[in-house]
Amino acid sequence: MSESQANRLVIGTRRYSSWSLRGWLAVRIAGLDVVDVVIPLRGGGQTTEIHAISPNGLVPYLEHDGARVWESLAICDYCAEFAPSLWPAGRIERAHARSMASEMHGGFRALRQALPMNLGRIARARAALDDETLKDIRRVDDMWRTARQEFGGSGPYLFGAEFTVPDIMFAPVVTRFDSYAVPLSPEAAEYAAAVLAHPLMREWQSLAAAEPTAWRLAHYESLE
Repeated sequence: MSESQANRLVIGTRRYSSWSLRGWLAVRIAGLDVVDVVIPLRGGGQTTEIHAISPNGLVPYLEHDGARVWESLAICDYCAEFAPSLWPAGRIERAHARSMASEMHGGFRALRQALPMNLGRIARARAALDDETLKDIRRVDDMWRTARQEFGGSGPYLFGAEFTVPDIMFAPVVTRFDSYAVPLSPEAAEYAAAVLAHPLMREWQSLAAAEPTAWRLAHYESLE
């Protein structure tokens, strides 16, 4: 198999790339035989190497056995063909899970802008968060509590013992809440701790910590 045909997952800097984390988690849970290709992000959409590879110019981008898949949620759906447990088994639970994953994929713009992912940040709160960001935080907390109360059973994740697509979609938000010391309800905080303790989350964190310091971006590192 030539290099251009090799199974690969193209991702950005692990320290910052929330969407890459989502794709990587899905691929790893599904057990796909792909190599990680990490392209350091330069910020502001200026990473031309990604534009040259990915159909939409963004990461993550998956090539697997002839399939070309971009967008994190599409990668999750593709991976669920190999690991059906990525979606809850029950029709009602699965409908709720799909709604949560879609809302995360398309929403929470204020939260994303105010609390960008930075896995190297020493946990500390930002001085002031605007009303829209606080509204997003409350909505996430409520979604987590509702899913666990209605579908979580004995947990520890949103839909029980399995780490499903909604957990994947919210995993970077968990890291944001941790990095910026965001107060959460007790049940949401318990869930966040379980996500951070997942072996794949620990592995990603370790890989991020090993990245060259030259890959760090001042914009994210200087946020107070």
